Amino acid sequence: MVMIVVIFAAVLVGAILVIRAAWFSFAAQRPGDYRGTSPGFDIVRVLGQSLLCEGAIFGPTGRVAARFTAGMEGRFDGRTGVIDETFAFAGGGVQLRQWQITMTGAQSFTATAADIIGTATGVAAGHALCMRYRLRLSGKHEGLVVNVRDWLYLLPDGTVLNRSQMRKFGILVAELVATIRPVKG
Repeated sequence: MVMIVVIFAAVLVGAILVIRAAWFSFAAQRPGDYRGTSPGFDIVRVLGQSLLCEGAIFGPTGRVAARFTAGMEGRFDGRTGVIDETFAFAGGGVQLRQWQITMTGAQSFTATAADIIGTATGVAAGHALCMRYRLRLSGKHEGLVVNVRDWLYLLPDGTVLNRSQMRKFGILVAELVATIRPVKG
């Protein structure tokens, strides 16, 4: 009987922590929270150019697990676009990703890439953009699939602040923080 009570208490505490995370944290944001803010995140204008991304990935303990720079080349033709990303990691290694993007509304889109399971969905409102997808990891975590929530916040000077969380079974396993800036040329 005592063991049942202990198991029930552990499950209850776990459920409360998951609910708390959904209501009072990063996951609680919604695109509509940013409606009416400026500058407006015009997806085609902001992402349809040459960009430089610099950032870090933090592991589940909060320590930096990887640092990277990435060149991004975005181009759109009407309602479809492509963004080519080339990540160079500080510890060595390069990762390539090509996003195929289809605008589904004035501020919404779907996207696919080779390491994305299914289709990513995204929506912009005000100065923010949120994208959700399932990502198959490579490297030392080869094959692990995580749920990703990407938030991009457009700053007045054209810089984009990117914060992304990766979760498995609702548990935070990694977080990415990066800046994305237009390449002046």
